[in-house]
Amino acid sequence: MNENVLKPATPWWFWLVSAVALLWNLMGVGAYISDATMSHEDMVKNYGQVLADAAAAQPAWVTGAYAIAVFGGALGCLLLLLRKKIAVWPLLLSLIAVILQQGYMWLGSGVMSEVPTSNKVMYISIPIVAIFLVWFAKKMTAKGILT
Repeated sequence: MNENVLKPATPWWFWLVSAVALLWNLMGVGAYISDATMSHEDMVKNYGQVLADAAAAQPAWVTGAYAIAVFGGALGCLLLLLRKKIAVWPLLLSLIAVILQQGYMWLGSGVMSEVPTSNKVMYISIPIVAIFLVWFAKKMTAKGILT
């Protein structure tokens, strides 16, 4: 029997959403690498003294959560493009890490008043996208797109 008959066709928008999501997460990986390798002096130039000092003082678990968020998201999106239902797990781990990291940024660091409004919009969009990606992976698994 032909196995293609049993599998639902993969809609074009699945590929578009998955590819854009991978690009989004790769931008996050780039931001993480930039932040992790930037000198304190460069941080001061780019973000100002208050934000640079806050970044230098943040606990290691926040940096770890940042890394897990971006690398987990990128891995999950790659698995989406490979149509693997296991994509749900790195995306869920990424979401949890995003919540931890963003929670610290908004509630624990005390520096969000120093962050420009445009950056706050980005910070708000990150958990929204992470929630969407977990939902999307679960939905595509339920539809049989991810196997």
